[in-house]
Formats: sequence, structure tokens, C-alpha cells
Amino acid sequence: MNIKDSNELEFAIFCIENVASFLGRDAGEVYKLLTEESDILNSYIVPEYEMLHTQSKEYIVNDIVEFMKESGVIE
Repeated sequence: MNIKDSNELEFAIFCIENVASFLGRDAGEVYKLLTEESDILNSYIVPEYEMLHTQSKEYIVNDIVEFMKESGVIE
């Protein structure tokens, strides 16, 4: 994992939990989708931390869900 500090770790957890809530899925399942089924956590969420963490929760969740759809992780 490419997480550099506690801020990025907290943001990653925030993203996983809120995407899971939005999708009505378990956070562990979403974590697996973002790390084992794809590399979205390390290739998108963490590298884009500086830009993403300044956005609203709704923007962040919608952005990640759209990225997951485009990547074929979810329908």
C-alpha cells in the first residue's frame, strides 16, 4: 500500500466506509473490491488524496463509485 501518513490512512478508511454505506455493502467487501478486484485504492484514491479530500463527501463517494463502474468492478 502507498499510504504515506495517518491523514491518507484516515481518508482511505473514510472512502471505504462511505462507499460501502452508499452501495449497501459491507466495508470489508468494498475494501476487497478496491484492492483485490482492482487497484483503485492504490492507483486512484491514495494518489488523488490531495485533490479528493477537499471535496464534499457526496462528491468523493460519487466519484469513486463512478470510477468503480468504469473499471468494471461494480455494475
